[in-house]
Amino acid sequence: MLRSSILTVSLLLANSAFAQDAVQTDGDKYKVILENDCVRVLDYRDGPGEKTHQHKHPAFVLYALTPFKRTLTLPNGNILTREFKAGDVMWSEEQTHVGENIGQTSTHVVIVELKKADVPCSKQ
Repeated sequence: MLRSSILTVSLLLANSAFAQDAVQTDGDKYKVILENDCVRVLDYRDGPGEKTHQHKHPAFVLYALTPFKRTLTLPNGNILTREFKAGDVMWSEEQTHVGENIGQTSTHVVIVELKKADVPCSKQ
């Protein structure tokens, strides 16, 4: 019993540790619109019923341009339901998830991912 629990936890942690970048897993949905030493800004769009592959974000700020409803499935199996109105803003710590648009409207957001930089940020 203990051995299988340890194996399950190890697999979940490994799965999370090797999660890929969102632009690599879902380049049809994520577009980089600005990147410098401090941040990467992404434009994200999907339609009702669309789902992402598992991917990882560093700490980020999300700004909703349209109203939408979605689920986020975390590596441990927990499912979070999120609903936004246009203009809503959200902060999140680093996160690995699979996202699915479960609403009736398209998702359009801007995501500002933070980078840990020991150097001054450039103006790009």
